[in-house]
Amino acid sequence: MKKETVIVVSAGAAVGLAAIFLMLLGNPANMGFCIACFLRDIAGACGLHNAAKVQYVRPEIIGLVLGALAMSLATREFRARAGSAPAVRFVLGGFVMIGALAFLGCPLRMVLRLGGGDLNALVGLIGFTIGICIGIVFLKKGFTLGRSYEAKAVEGGVLPIVMAVLLILVLAVPALFNFSEEGPGSKHAPFFIALVLALIVGALAQKSRLCMVGGIRDAIMLKDVHLLIGFIAIFVVVLIGNLITDNFHLGFAMQPIAHSSHLWNLLGMMLTGWGSVLLGGCPLRQLILAGTGNGDSAVTVFGMIVGAAMAHNFGLAGNADSLNDAKELVVGGISTYGKVAVVLGLIVMLVVGLMNLPKEEAT
Repeated sequence: MKKETVIVVSAGAAVGLAAIFLMLLGNPANMGFCIACFLRDIAGACGLHNAAKVQYVRPEIIGLVLGALAMSLATREFRARAGSAPAVRFVLGGFVMIGALAFLGCPLRMVLRLGGGDLNALVGLIGFTIGICIGIVFLKKGFTLGRSYEAKAVEGGVLPIVMAVLLILVLAVPALFNFSEEGPGSKHAPFFIALVLALIVGALAQKSRLCMVGGIRDAIMLKDVHLLIGFIAIFVVVLIGNLITDNFHLGFAMQPIAHSSHLWNLLGMMLTGWGSVLLGGCPLRQLILAGTGNGDSAVTVFGMIVGAAMAHNFGLAGNADSLNDAKELVVGGISTYGKVAVVLGLIVMLVVGLMNLPKEEAT
């Protein structure tokens, strides 16, 4: 256990350092890594949505998957498997993304935002924890999406192959993709530096089993906090980094790419937490698992990409706080359609949870 704790703390510290460097090198503030935001940017770059400000092929996503692949091959942990309710996982992945984009960040970015002084992320953390607790209730009652089965190597390699092809295409034929000229998508660290850092983080995340949902879930269910310590390490490193670089700004209003509509911050992350428990891991963990041969996680990632596209095509994503011409605060949040989507997502989680209980529990 001590060795595992050292590994996960080291991985968390490395993630925090990488996040600080990526922000200093050009990534948006409090967004050294954000699985939800970066998958959204890739969806836009590939033409799946037309929100011009969030379109860029993020090398961080490519690096996370390929880094996890490399580590799993090196440690002989790559194992192709699939077949655990793929269609349901696709839908859950889409709603997890809708919840995250309502909040404007995945669980990892939530921690990074906390480390930058964004108190809206604290509201998100409360909602996230509530969602995990609801998911735990279902786990204790026997919830399962069914077992996965051994599969051919090509099945387990689908997402790494897709990411490798994406990398080749963006380097060889960049004109195929859309790239933002303003907004968050136009802010990014140098491509190859981001790729290398993500490769390292992906390898470490695979080795340490880093997962925000798993950390909180295990702390509550099993009184095992070693995964949670990894995210505490991320927070501490990012907090120190932001204080040193004068990028720590405590408060709710006008935080970078964030809104202070508290109810929807809470409910958005509640949806993300609940869905992630049912899926067996947070968005970061799904990427890492897909890199190690888990075809079910690959399906989940594709669901998240489609969810991101839908969030922007149908106006479901959150809007950041802003100032009007009179320099008065205009609180952001989500549209009426976005609110309906979040509530619908919570209903879907309930239905999926109930439908996948043992028969004696479901009745």
